Amino acid sequence: MDYFQNKVIWITGASSGIGEAVAKKLSSSGARLILSARRGTELERVKNSCAPDNQSMISILPFDLKDASTFDSITKEALQCYGHIDLVILNGGIAQRSLAKYTSLEVDREIMEIDYFSCVALTKHLLPHFMERNQGHIVVVSSVMGIIGTPFRSGYAAAKHALHGYFDSLRAELWKKYKGVAVTLIAPGWVRTNITMNALNGDGTKLNSMDTATERGMDPTIFADKMIKAIRKRKNLAVIGGFKEVFAVVVQRFFPDLFVKLVRVMAVR
Repeated sequence: MDYFQNKVIWITGASSGIGEAVAKKLSSSGARLILSARRGTELERVKNSCAPDNQSMISILPFDLKDASTFDSITKEALQCYGHIDLVILNGGIAQRSLAKYTSLEVDREIMEIDYFSCVALTKHLLPHFMERNQGHIVVVSSVMGIIGTPFRSGYAAAKHALHGYFDSLRAELWKKYKGVAVTLIAPGWVRTNITMNALNGDGTKLNSMDTATERGMDPTIFADKMIKAIRKRKNLAVIGGFKEVFAVVVQRFFPDLFVKLVRVMAVR
């Protein structure tokens, strides 16, 4: 039986981009889905775009990642959809395109709230359920920016780096007593989604444009296939991207001084 067959999977950020592509792929694998994002109408669109035979196994649960006060009730509601949850994909987030010196502290805080604290908070609410069953899989969609840092992404890179520190630590804490609970970090490179359209400028306004690197990025459906393979294998970390992004990660890991010089001239917009 396929790893995802009959599994209950909760996906945040499911209304577009990577979340939408993954939802469609998992729906065709026989999984039961809970789709979350702010925009309920877009979630309904995603549900209706899945195979008709599978739509009865998809639930819609809209909420805002910025409002952590609702997470306790939202998690309880998610658990009530099918009686349990087997896997959560923490995919929702927001990007940034601004130099650090021109980025307000309020924008840094908003990025950290959405990209880091929302993942931590939802995990804290869901983890007791996984520990009680000694079964579950936490998948966190981070970024290559969680491993390296480039210009115009200081707040975003900080939030993604924080995810790696937190969830690597959590994995280490769980392994002895709760071996049935897995933690997978997914680090995408450039994927052709609307993430830069919604990215924040330094003053908090939306960028409202697609940068060249993202426009040339990996097709979301191809990315979803690679991501699903990594989840199925219960990998600790999967870096998924083109040659340039993967090469940057390798150089940063093994030749950090060289990377510092290269990142100054890399085309990142």
